[in-house]
Amino acid sequence: MAVNFGRNHPMIEELFSHKKEGIIKPFIISGPCSVETPDQLFQTVKVLYKEGIRVFRGGVWKPRTRPGSFEGVGAIALPWIAEVKKKFDIEFAIEVASAQHVEEALKSGIDILWIGARSSVNPFTVQEIADSLKGVNIPVLIKNPVNPDLSLWLGAFERIQAAGITETAAIHRGFSNFREKKYRNSPNWQIPIDFRSALPEIPMICDPSHISGKRSLVPIVSQKALDLNFDGLMIESHIHPDEAWSDAAQQLTPQSLGLMIRSLQTRKVHFEEEGKQHKLDEIRAQIDQADHDLLEAIHRRMALVEKIGDFKKLNNVAVLDMDRWKHILETRPAWANELKLSPSMIEEMFGLIHQESIKKQTEILDQNPKESQD
Repeated sequence: MAVNFGRNHPMIEELFSHKKEGIIKPFIISGPCSVETPDQLFQTVKVLYKEGIRVFRGGVWKPRTRPGSFEGVGAIALPWIAEVKKKFDIEFAIEVASAQHVEEALKSGIDILWIGARSSVNPFTVQEIADSLKGVNIPVLIKNPVNPDLSLWLGAFERIQAAGITETAAIHRGFSNFREKKYRNSPNWQIPIDFRSALPEIPMICDPSHISGKRSLVPIVSQKALDLNFDGLMIESHIHPDEAWSDAAQQLTPQSLGLMIRSLQTRKVHFEEEGKQHKLDEIRAQIDQADHDLLEAIHRRMALVEKIGDFKKLNNVAVLDMDRWKHILETRPAWANELKLSPSMIEEMFGLIHQESIKKQTEILDQNPKESQD
């Protein structure tokens, strides 16, 4: 695409300066899940603007899991967005899922594009969008794939950046998980943390609306994201949430959103006093020692696992003993509880240790006598 669409306002630069300058105040994007009618959009933007929102979102094309669901009003919403942009001097972001979406969005003066979770999971779709963005100057936000796959998320950024897009940001919206009971999408906070380790220069936005699935959890997830030093929040807001055509349960009224934002507690990124930083460094040194002791204990345990493997091989005994594994699963979480540790964390940790133990014992059984002597 040859046309280079510049930006009319400086507000979206706040997100990228936030990352560079360490500004504590979170960057906020808000607006309805879907742009439904001109009046719904205007009324929502009007009240959100009074609440201090200057960067807006709204779904035009809505990829849905099953056909027959509301999939957005489509391109007819783009002139409505252009109108509210003129009236309120705001920035507007929409989701794109194809080259045609990109072309129509750019022609309509959309300021920010985002790639949704159902698109970022598909490298072919991301590449199509990337190819359509060559020669374009516009920020692109990329949501994590619906599946908890860090490589797919990183790959989406590599494709978009290879197209020449220099301003990109990540959106953490949670992951599909059929076991999830509390949230619509599992937060799985470790994956965005791993993302930030891989690409620390990329701003990270949290989408608490899609993680939560219900408005009562949105403030809790928002605060968690800020506690983890996320750079911003993308939150769905509708003038009449209960009447929304899509995702009604997770949208806040503009007034509720404003109240929530003012109640969020922001954190300093670093200690400002030298003495307090020194104290933190001392505690971290103790943690380093504790971690070293923990690794030595695991090393001793794995040495005993090898001893058991040799003994089982000598006596022609199978590797897996389900009674023993059940005993471990019952006792270790109970011991953890006595020590005021999370039983679920310990159960997960011993699950990994058990996998490695089985692997080591299997390798011992697979060795032939000559290999053992060598």
